[in-house]
Amino acid sequence: MKTELRSNRRLTGPNVIWQHPGPIIDIALNDKDATVFKEKWAQHITALLEGMGWTVELASRHFPGGLSLAFNAPMDRLYVACEMNEWAYNAALAEINSAEQLNLDEAIEAFTQEMRQEANPPLLRIQSAAAKRGQQFLTCDDYVSVGSGVGSQMWSVKDLPEAASIDWDAVHRVPTAMVTGTNGKTTIVRLLRAMVVASGKVPGMSSTDWLMVGNSILDKGDWSGPGGARTILRDNRVEVALLETARGGMLRRGIGVLENEADVALINNIAPDHLGEWGIQDVDMLADTKFVLRHAGKTIVLNADDEHCIKRAGLVTRPIVWFSLEADNKIIAEHLAAGNQAIRLDADGIIRFYNAGDVEFEITASDIPMTFGGAALHNVANAMAAIAVARKLDIADEHIASALSDFQSDTKDNPGRLNIFEINGAKVIVDFAHNPHGLTALSSMVTKMNAKRRLITIGHAGDRQESDFYDVAMCAVDSGADRILIKEQINDLRGRELGEVPAFMKKTLLNAGISEDRIEIHDSEMAATKAALEWSKPGDILLLLTLSERSDVLSYLDKIS
Repeated sequence: MKTELRSNRRLTGPNVIWQHPGPIIDIALNDKDATVFKEKWAQHITALLEGMGWTVELASRHFPGGLSLAFNAPMDRLYVACEMNEWAYNAALAEINSAEQLNLDEAIEAFTQEMRQEANPPLLRIQSAAAKRGQQFLTCDDYVSVGSGVGSQMWSVKDLPEAASIDWDAVHRVPTAMVTGTNGKTTIVRLLRAMVVASGKVPGMSSTDWLMVGNSILDKGDWSGPGGARTILRDNRVEVALLETARGGMLRRGIGVLENEADVALINNIAPDHLGEWGIQDVDMLADTKFVLRHAGKTIVLNADDEHCIKRAGLVTRPIVWFSLEADNKIIAEHLAAGNQAIRLDADGIIRFYNAGDVEFEITASDIPMTFGGAALHNVANAMAAIAVARKLDIADEHIASALSDFQSDTKDNPGRLNIFEINGAKVIVDFAHNPHGLTALSSMVTKMNAKRRLITIGHAGDRQESDFYDVAMCAVDSGADRILIKEQINDLRGRELGEVPAFMKKTLLNAGISEDRIEIHDSEMAATKAALEWSKPGDILLLLTLSERSDVLSYLDKIS
């Protein structure tokens, strides 16, 4: 049997396999071999765990071309547990292939010694004490903390106090929201931040762009995983925590908090993106990953217009708040009739939050600047999701309304998301959209705008599948653009050869009937931006889909607009 060990890592929170911490390995193998290999692995890891006196709890996930294998382990022994998991993998493979067998007794002795060195009893005592008091507990390689935000206390993992010496009366949680979905996550946490600021409290925000507390950016980059969540939750200035939660972090480590430790969790939408990574082969598997977040929230906000949210709503055991762009959505109607809460866009263009039959909040969609008079329906949906989350954070309605009225789709409030510039009589729109779901929503808005001619720039990161390149190129075809500029995402080659992705996209466009004189290829996003501006004339609309060079492009456009 041929296999390949793809990943050996720690799970520190609820994850796509189960809700426990422990080690996990991902292996590649033929599907026909999966059952046999899992059984052999289970035999060897069970023998090892029993020999070391550990409780045996196993979990697995089979996906096309691969297998994930995990077991439960204490939080202070996850590194040795990873080594044990790899030993069981090698032992299973050796037995299946009739190779030299690994010695179980020697493994038990070696791993027992390592376990004693790694064990941290004070950590487990603090974890237990926090659980008994219903307080948040967070740990990583360097630090252990209890509580969150202004109510948190943190220590070095190597110098922990005894649980009994902690001033537990000073430990408490701050209101916490977690946000996931394929599109709209960053816009929603930015809008929520504006609502918190309007309420006079200090927000802490982790996102794909940066870590931010109050008005201070702690670090730039993608902080949408558990590391970003822990940083915000441990900051003693934070009064409300807003945690963007992407699928990558959930797959690699699990979510950043334990079960039921966020006041509210939002699953905004689910659409194809990042398929083929970490064993996620199709949109249903992606949806299962996103729905891991249901374990975190005391209330779950779901999209009643999203088929994947609807399909998995039965998995949710906490109260649900649905939202919908459809005034006659049956799920909303039935939910309200049962005495629950929901928010929808009614036929008169007013967003209303309902508690059973009572309206508790309302605002006209066209009065929210980021909806562009209600034309940007995806931002109407984002606004509704944010309203639902904010009310579960106990943000007062007047502060919610104030933030919605003041929040702009510009480089200050929402950089890179539907930013519009007027340059030499042309309208230039910069957006982060990079998958068919986001592009379709954006095109729906842009096609409603009058234009003499239209231009779009497209590209993609190299770690996506060719079907993703095809889909984005076809979105450009469907946009009705008069000119299509394909740009190399020079910082996102990720294993592809220079020019490979643009060449594939050009071929797709030509096969779709786009004449070659309407297509250009440029070696960077900035080069494509400048070429688009050179082509433009008064009355044109330029849609610049800008990702890796977003900051430079926005700065350039700010200077010349």
